[in-house]
Amino acid sequence: MNLLYANDRAGQFPPSYYAATAIGARDFAPLRGEMRADVCVVGAGYTGLSAALHLAQAGVSVVVLDAHRVGFGASGRNGGQVGSGQRQDQGWIEDRYGAERARRLWDMSQEAKALVKSLITQHNIPAPFAHGVAHAARARASFDHSAAYADKLARDYGYDQIEVLKGDDFAAIVPSPAYVGGVIDRGAGHIHPLNFCIGLGNAAADAGAQIFGGSPVHHLTAGAQPVVQTDKGRVICNRVILATNGYGTGLMRQTAARVMPINNFIVATQPLGAEAARVLTQNIAVADDRFVVNYWRLSEDGRLLFGGGESYGYRFPSIIPTVMKPLLQVYPHLRGVRIDYAWGGTLAITRTRMPYAARLGPVLTASGYSGHGVALATMAGKLMAEAAQGKSGGFDLLTQIAPTAFVGLSGLRWPLLVGAMTWYSLRDRLGW
Repeated sequence: MNLLYANDRAGQFPPSYYAATAIGARDFAPLRGEMRADVCVVGAGYTGLSAALHLAQAGVSVVVLDAHRVGFGASGRNGGQVGSGQRQDQGWIEDRYGAERARRLWDMSQEAKALVKSLITQHNIPAPFAHGVAHAARARASFDHSAAYADKLARDYGYDQIEVLKGDDFAAIVPSPAYVGGVIDRGAGHIHPLNFCIGLGNAAADAGAQIFGGSPVHHLTAGAQPVVQTDKGRVICNRVILATNGYGTGLMRQTAARVMPINNFIVATQPLGAEAARVLTQNIAVADDRFVVNYWRLSEDGRLLFGGGESYGYRFPSIIPTVMKPLLQVYPHLRGVRIDYAWGGTLAITRTRMPYAARLGPVLTASGYSGHGVALATMAGKLMAEAAQGKSGGFDLLTQIAPTAFVGLSGLRWPLLVGAMTWYSLRDRLGW
C-alpha cells in the first residue's frame, strides 16, 4: 500500500479546517511528455516549494512534480507552529555535536523563523504570523527543566524571548487543570500552514518555476544527467531535489532507511464564542511535554484546533475518538463539543529526531523534521537551492548531523518503531 493514496482522494486536500479556509489555491496540470530543466524538485511541500522559489528567483530553470497538489501532504495539515531551535534541545545538541556546531544550528533555526516571516511579507501570503508558543508542563520536574532551559538559552545564546510562568500565572493564559506551569516563547509563533504552502507555490510559479500536480514520480535514474519519470512524462535535468518527507515512495533507498513516516491527527471544534476564553486567553499556540505531544491553538473564528494521538500503519484510525481522548484530558469542560473537522496527515521522524539531509550523487534531499517542519523545511529548501548553485555551507552543516539508519532498514524498522512508540505512549498514559 502507498501512503500517498491510503487515506486520501487523488488530488484533493483532506477535509480539514485549513482546506475549508484556503486562499488562492491553484490547480497545476499533470506533466505530459518530456521536459528539460536545470533542477527537478520532487514534492510540493515547504521543502520543495522553498527550493523552487529560491532557484527560480536566481534564474535557474526548475520543474516541480507532486503526486497530488501543492500543500497536499504534511505541509498543509500540521499544527502551524513555527518553533525555535530543533526538536532536540541545545544541551543535547552540544553533547552530541559540540558547542560550535550547536551554535550554528541554533543560528540556522533563528534564520528559519525569520525566513518564514519574510516570505509571508514579501509575497503577501495570507498566513499572518502570530507570536507566541507555550510549552506546558504536567509536573514540577518538567517545569523546572523548561525554566532551566530558558535560562540556558538566555545565558549561552542571547535568546531572551522566553517567559517562565508558574501555576496560576500560566493558568491565566492556558486555563487547563492538566498543567502546573510552563514557558511561553514569544519569538516563536503560529500560522495557517496550508495558506503558507499555497503562497509559496504561487510565488514559485510566478517567479518562473514550472509546477505539475497529479504527477507521481515512480522512478528516478540518478546518473550523470538524472531522469525523473512519472506516469505520463519525464524530466531530464542536472540535479534533483528530493523533498517528499513522510510521503516518500522509496525512490532512494538511503532516504527510506533513515526517515520514518508516522501519522498524526487534528480536530477543529465548532466556534466556541465566549467559551474560547476558557481555552486560551492570548493568541498563542501550545504544546505540552508528553512523548506523543498534544498541541493546540484557536483559529481566527474561535475554534479549538487540537492535535493529538499517533498511529504507525498505513490506514488512519477513527480520528475523532483518537484526538478527543487527550483533548478532554486537557479541557474536560469541552465534553460534548461539536467537532466540525477531523483530519490526519503523515509526517516523518528520524532516529535522533534531527533532520536528515544528504547528497546522493546528483540528488539533494532533506526531510525528517520530526514535528519542526514549518520553519526547518522552509530553510532546508532554501539551503538546497543554494547548494544546487554551488553555495553549500548551510546545507553541508545539515549533512554533518544526518541520523543513522533505522535498524533493519525497511524490513524491521516499522515493527521496532511501533514497539518503541507504544512503550512511550504507555508511559504517557501512566504519567511516568
